[in-house]
Amino acid sequence: MNVGLFFGSFNPVHTGHLILAQTALNETPLDYVWFVVSPQNPFKEKRSLLPEYDRLRMVELAIGDHARMQASNVEFSLPQPSYTIDTLTHLRDRYRSYDFALIMGQDNLQYFPKWKKHQTILDHYHLYVYPRSGAAPSELDRHPAVTVFDAPLLDLSATYLRQAVQAGKSIRYMVPEAVYDYITRAGLFRSPASPPSSGL
Repeated sequence: MNVGLFFGSFNPVHTGHLILAQTALNETPLDYVWFVVSPQNPFKEKRSLLPEYDRLRMVELAIGDHARMQASNVEFSLPQPSYTIDTLTHLRDRYRSYDFALIMGQDNLQYFPKWKKHQTILDHYHLYVYPRSGAAPSELDRHPAVTVFDAPLLDLSATYLRQAVQAGKSIRYMVPEAVYDYITRAGLFRSPASPPSSGL
């Protein structure tokens, strides 16, 4: 079974993430996509993140009953900060009959040589890379372990969504309806001075 690991903070998960995951299932040999919710990205400040169980729950709500997508909390019990090679090693030991691959944006590929044990990842795992607007070419674009697949170019970021909520703007349709309801009911991403969303 081929499982694509889509790592991210998902702070929050949004429609763009789901479109990319579905496109990966459509355009690559992957059988499943697991959304691996990172408790701490080594390149992001932890204080900017919602609690990991809120972010995991939003991914679960976003996926719903999709038979080929799954939310994963595997990194919650691993040492922090979370490094991809450590998670891959843990998963390979736990699921010996599975073949794991990575799903990542082209912008991340250009920084991939800075990742912990990046060469080990290239030697043992495949990378499925989706295009990102403005991403610079990478020396790894033609690497045999890398496959670039066509996917819609969606300029939608979690940062934009958080800022919109803080400004009292609606993010409806930018996130799945169940995620929108969860954020709204819990008052997530709002600073004490944030105006309430119009809900429109």
